[in-house]
Amino acid sequence: MSNRIYVGNVNFRTTEDGLRTLFSNYGEVVSVRMITDRDSGRYRGFSFVEMASEEQANAAVESANGMELDGRPLKVNIAHERAPREPRY
Repeated sequence: MSNRIYVGNVNFRTTEDGLRTLFSNYGEVVSVRMITDRDSGRYRGFSFVEMASEEQANAAVESANGMELDGRPLKVNIAHERAPREPRY
């Protein structure tokens, strides 16, 4: 398994600190990556949170999935590695 969590349906006003605070309720947050559009630089509405252990990640998924943050219900699950993409030309 993994200790990386996918967090979707995030409000565009939500901050990295807001996500870190929420997920620190379930254990040690190692990192928070808020994904931005490569062309415009705008936040895309989803993030990846890395927890210190798989157990903490599982607890966060069970508790935070569907939880409302900044007016939007979060979609939270264990992140899966994405297949490599073809280069853009």
